[in-house]
Amino acid sequence: MDLTGKHVVVTGAGRGFGRALALHAGRSGARLFLSARTAAAAHGTAREVTADSGAHVDAFACDLADPATVRDFAQAVAARTDRVDVLVNNGARYLHGPDLWDADDEAITDTVASAATGTLLTVKHFLPLLRASPGADVVNLVSSAAETRDHRSEAHPAFYAAKAAQAGFADVLSHRLRPEGIRVISLYPPDFTDGDPLHPDWDHAPRTAHDPLSARSVLDCILFAIGQPRDCFIRSFHFEQL
Repeated sequence: MDLTGKHVVVTGAGRGFGRALALHAGRSGARLFLSARTAAAAHGTAREVTADSGAHVDAFACDLADPATVRDFAQAVAARTDRVDVLVNNGARYLHGPDLWDADDEAITDTVASAATGTLLTVKHFLPLLRASPGADVVNLVSSAAETRDHRSEAHPAFYAAKAAQAGFADVLSHRLRPEGIRVISLYPPDFTDGDPLHPDWDHAPRTAHDPLSARSVLDCILFAIGQPRDCFIRSFHFEQL
């Protein structure tokens, strides 16, 4: 999809899927605003995007578990643009361990806050910029862990709780923002293989019915959804698991 002229915000862009999305969006012509938990990580991806595609990128530190840094992030973007066309809520902490005692209280609090509270506050503070767009999309990277009776992941119960809260917020938000023409699109992937757009395998990795879900396929779903005419509101993508 051609993203020329689109102003795109991506959280959690310092590594993994957020970084891959930023690189691909840069190649597609987007004007990018990236955040990561640390400024070093955000600026590292921004430099890679600029070197790869020449895209215009601004980078910011934003700890999604800290309301003050979410507000600061939105205010800094608002000082540089009058609108946001695509907001991708990708950033969230993963927490491993099937037993409640596998994580301390601070890690549990941080996990729930980054995905649940962080997504809610990010949308809240970017909403004025989204409303200024002629056709805005909010994309949420949720998880199959938020689906009813999905117990396959070895993630900590706090991660399940965080993703369920994120999914509930996205569902009601889709209903309430639709009259304004703002689409809210949520993806519920299982664990998927990371890919690096800067590696030759990005365009040639196997994607058959017998291969695990890839980052490239998840990215293609996002591009498909935001590329649809504005009468098409795709609320969610759910994925079959091997």
